[in-house]
Amino acid sequence: MRLFYHPDQERHAPEHFLLRGRPAPSPEGPVRAELLAQGLAEVGMSLTAPGIVDSERLRTRLARIHAPRYLDFLATIHERWQALPNAAEIVAPNVHPCGGGHHYPRHPVGQAGWHLHDMACPITADSFAGILASAASAQAAAEAVNGSEHHAYALCRPPGHHAGPERAGGFCFLNNAALAATVLRESFARVAIVDVDLHHGNGTQDIFYARRDVWTGSLHADPADFYPFFWGGVEETGEGEGEGANVNLPLPLGSGGRVFLDGLESLLARLADYEPQAMVVALGLDAHKADPLAGLALETGDFTAMGRQLAELDLPTVLVQEGGYPTDELGHNLAAFMAGFAGVREGTCQ
Repeated sequence: MRLFYHPDQERHAPEHFLLRGRPAPSPEGPVRAELLAQGLAEVGMSLTAPGIVDSERLRTRLARIHAPRYLDFLATIHERWQALPNAAEIVAPNVHPCGGGHHYPRHPVGQAGWHLHDMACPITADSFAGILASAASAQAAAEAVNGSEHHAYALCRPPGHHAGPERAGGFCFLNNAALAATVLRESFARVAIVDVDLHHGNGTQDIFYARRDVWTGSLHADPADFYPFFWGGVEETGEGEGEGANVNLPLPLGSGGRVFLDGLESLLARLADYEPQAMVVALGLDAHKADPLAGLALETGDFTAMGRQLAELDLPTVLVQEGGYPTDELGHNLAAFMAGFAGVREGTCQ
């Protein structure tokens, strides 16, 4: 298995986000990558960097899942924001079209409200470089699977599964899992995305909701009580050609490993009917009981069982890192997942 991480991801380093109305230290920073890399080292795995970050190939693929005006917004908004009188160093919206806007604004403040869904996606001067590096890592892993690799892993931060066609949210700007699926579609007719993050992958759902070539399934804390709140119910099954190709399995808040693993078994049974040829795993580790965004209560050992369940599908697979935030257990949780998925033990990589 090849594992990818581009160090330019460190350039996106927001200090704060808004939590229950108060500025709070952002859990989505470069330390996440350090802890995750330590976890990989526990099982003898090491990361390599993609050769090129910003390329025409990457931009073309991103344009298949994100609106051109959204990509332009991400690339240009900080400079335009800084030209405003009395602007803060970070881009953060103060207005949103909550009921659905009637036209797309020209002003940077209006555009920030249009594209930044919540207050967890501040943009700094170097953010876009870090965001692109995260996407480039996912692209490299998917290209490896299109080539000679059966499995590949991308350490992506910022994560991506809350990013929709033209919306950032929940620390996510570009949808890395959707990008990986887009790359796999160049070699495989039917691709599945299995999202095991604590939170529903609402951006991924939005991107593929009316398509059947990419099946999307998400196992997550019930959005009636948890972020992203407005998406992720069992009744959301796709539309048009995509009807039946989107599956959500919300779990009661506080559920432990047994409930989660039973839910994953049910999700994968639904996936079997689709007969996928390749898979993307949106790998969240934030379902652990100690995660600062805790909504579920998995133990570290549950991630080993999760990895085994997914490995048993024996599909060409891209593992794309989603959530999982700084705790003493974070790296161990990734090591545990790899122990189950890739058949590794401490100090070896098989």
